[in-house]
Amino acid sequence: QVQLVESGGDSVQAGGSLTLSCAASGNRYRDYVMGWFRQIPGKEREGLAAINSGGATTYADSVKGRFTISQDNVKLYLQMNSLKPEDTALYYCAFRGAWYWRPRLALDDYNIWGQGTQVTVSS
Repeated sequence: QVQLVESGGDSVQAGGSLTLSCAASGNRYRDYVMGWFRQIPGKEREGLAAINSGGATTYADSVKGRFTISQDNVKLYLQMNSLKPEDTALYYCAFRGAWYWRPRLALDDYNIWGQGTQVTVSS
């Protein structure tokens, strides 16, 4: 089994930047897909960015050009620039040990989730 722990959430002013991290531990997989999602209370969880073990990435239109997903041997990252008040949410990372030629932002593509880290952007 894989465990995910997010960190890096904070309160920032609009226009600022944050980098979220997701530490993965447990079983290691050659093929996998990982993603970043966010959720505002009362709304559906929204997919933001995804990356597969080959390095292919996918971004939601709402964050394209502002957010960058990346990974190294131990962590998944989400670099967030030009933050807006509407980016305020609980941010989650997610994982599935499977190959997806093009990673997607569909919730059902992921079966392991972290607990989330809060990002608050003030105007």
